[in-house]
Formats: sequence, structure tokens, C-alpha cells
Amino acid sequence: MLAGISVEYYTRFERGNAAGASDDVIEGVVRALQLDEAERAHLLDLVRSANATRRPTRRRPSQERVRPVVQRILDSMIAPAYVRNGRLDLLAANTLGRALYAPVFDSVVGTANMARFLFLEPDAVSFFPDWGAIANDAVAILRAEAGRDPYDKELSQLIGELSTQSQEFGVRWATHNVKFHRTGTKTLHHPVVGTVILDYEALDLPGDVGQRILVYSAEPGSPSQQALDLLVSWTTTSSRDRNDETVDRP
Repeated sequence: MLAGISVEYYTRFERGNAAGASDDVIEGVVRALQLDEAERAHLLDLVRSANATRRPTRRRPSQERVRPVVQRILDSMIAPAYVRNGRLDLLAANTLGRALYAPVFDSVVGTANMARFLFLEPDAVSFFPDWGAIANDAVAILRAEAGRDPYDKELSQLIGELSTQSQEFGVRWATHNVKFHRTGTKTLHHPVVGTVILDYEALDLPGDVGQRILVYSAEPGSPSQQALDLLVSWTTTSSRDRNDETVDRP
């Protein structure tokens, strides 16, 4: 009644039969269910997939690459930053970003993945004091990505892996929540500098569909800013020590 469509039509729509659904019908459902922006976008993605006449032939490469100019942009930033895709793969980072998220990057050989770290690594709970909220957000991001690209083989494999190895993931996946990850505040307990509270902004890269830069900053003069300054010093010292070791080798 609220959507302005018949019960029979809505029943078919809810079961995934969206053939011929007009914009008015879709927006009526959005209003009736009081969907937020992320939920509306997810609904449109599901309708688009349901109405697709054939499976798309384009596939993402198995290993996404970050363009050199994007890496230069990261390296020019004084704030910690990294690039991720919709599967939560951490594709690149500047020195401070890699140091800030060292437990994530050091947990694997190859491409780090935030979801794998959250649900499969025991250290994730201590690194993220608000683990539950971070885990909810990660699953909601993956759910939205699955709606945008239901034929992403790597994403399907990731979801299958996490579903079979983590009950916590499975429970959250079953809720079908979706979320945009654009701005907010995150608390980390870093193994070197302790607890830091950081604001973040997510910046889309229009030239690289699905990739975005996440940049973190602390309130000027705050303990978290002091912790970041200490992390910069620690990173610089560690880098210098590694360079000295390389020079001293015969």
C-alpha cells in the first residue's frame, strides 16, 4: 500500500522478478521501506542484475594494480593513507599508512585484505578496540560490492572463504546490511604507539573504478596526533636502520 503497487507485484519483486519494474515502482519501494542512500543504491544494483539479459563478459583482473601516479599522490601525503578496492584488498599505501596498519599488512604475504584480517586473525580484536562495529562495516561494504558486481569471482571466493571459516562473518553476512564507507572516526590500538583516534575520508578514484584512497588524520595537538608524530619518528628510524644494514652487508 505504501509503495503504491499490488501485493502480487510486490511479492514477485521481492523474489527477484524485477522485469519491467519502472523507476516509479522502485522509488515507491524505496520510500515504503525508508531506505537510506546506501540501501537505495543496493536495491538498484539488485534490480539491474535481475534485469540483465545475459551475464556480462567483462571481468576484473585477478590482481588489481595501482597506477604509478596514484602511488606518487600517496607518497606526497604527510598523513597516513592507503588505496583499497571494493573487496577490501589493500592495494597500496604510503609509508605512514603502511606503518599505521602494520598488523594488517604483516599478516599475509602478498595483497592484504581487511576482511580476512578482521575475521581470521586473532590480533584483529586487540588492534580494533571497537571490533564489532568495524566488522559490521566491513561485511556491509562487501555486501554492497556483491550487489554491484555479482560476477566478481575473487569476491565470491572471499565470501565463501570467510563464511566457512568464521561464524562471526556468517552471522553478519546473513543480515544483508549495506553501507557507504565515506567518512568517520576509527580507533586503533597500535602495537608501537598505543591507542589512536583518527578521522578518515574516503576519496574515490574515478579513473580506477572500485578503487578509493582512505586518508587518516588526528585532531591537532591531541594525544592521537602525538602518537602519529611518534609513529613518523619510529618509521623514519626503522627505515634508516634498514638502509644502514644494507650498506654494511659485504
